[in-house]
Amino acid sequence: MIKGLAITPPILGRISIGRMIEKNGKRLPEKDDQFTITSQIQSKEGWVKHPLDDQLRANAPNQKLRSIPVRMIFNDPDLNLRAEYSLFDRQTGRPVCVGNGETCQRLTNQGVEQLPCPSPDLCPLAQGGNCKPYGRLHVNLDESDEFGTFIFRTTGFNSIRTLAARLSYYHAASNGLLSCLPLQLTLRGKSTTQSYRQPVYYVDLTLREGVDLQSALQTARDIDQQSKQAGFNQEALDQTARQGFANGLFEMDIEEGLDVVDEFYQEEGLHQPVVEQNAFDIQQGLKGSVTALN
Repeated sequence: MIKGLAITPPILGRISIGRMIEKNGKRLPEKDDQFTITSQIQSKEGWVKHPLDDQLRANAPNQKLRSIPVRMIFNDPDLNLRAEYSLFDRQTGRPVCVGNGETCQRLTNQGVEQLPCPSPDLCPLAQGGNCKPYGRLHVNLDESDEFGTFIFRTTGFNSIRTLAARLSYYHAASNGLLSCLPLQLTLRGKSTTQSYRQPVYYVDLTLREGVDLQSALQTARDIDQQSKQAGFNQEALDQTARQGFANGLFEMDIEEGLDVVDEFYQEEGLHQPVVEQNAFDIQQGLKGSVTALN
């Protein structure tokens, strides 16, 4: 295996609640109040929609896609959702420093060093809103490809905190059978004084509509038993994924990094209504500070 290259789940497409638009020659985030599922192909108009988007939207009220049935491919919550404080080089899109609030890996003249991570509020390198929370959630939508995932990227505390809590709770309640539970991503909105009473959209993870916890747990046990009888080894899959993530110093690829830079850092004076929406959670309108809002 190539050392220094993170081995991550295969990505079939993206899940977003916003998009980038061009206005006066500048790329700006535009909020939305629904999910969009896209492929990995871009056209002049932006990301091309995945066929699953139309399929799910056809059955949605008013064709507003506000919930998506999903399945986790790992039992370990930390393998499905990874979130760190991240600081990017604005020119190359490469991560310069990635930390968890305790320790960080930072690119220096001496190479990649492990240093203390005091969190963005206390880190000199992070001043000016340069370092922000960054989460990636991998979910399975297409059951014909058991290991293919769609990625939801977010820089919002509301989404990261809610998803992390839900994954941990469902993992505990199901006795570790997180990958066997029938789940769905749900779009929620709330207003706060910090958002000037405008809605802030974030992503939640719940049981699928019409399924109660007892039924979901029974379904999970049945699926787990059937999978084991077929010879499927979920524990080995989790361990392989864990080793793949740990293999790389920095996971980010250059194309994704440049997208994140566009969404992380906006020029002063381009303030827009506050909105938390995947990696568009830049929270314009309050001096460009994400950490002050969520």
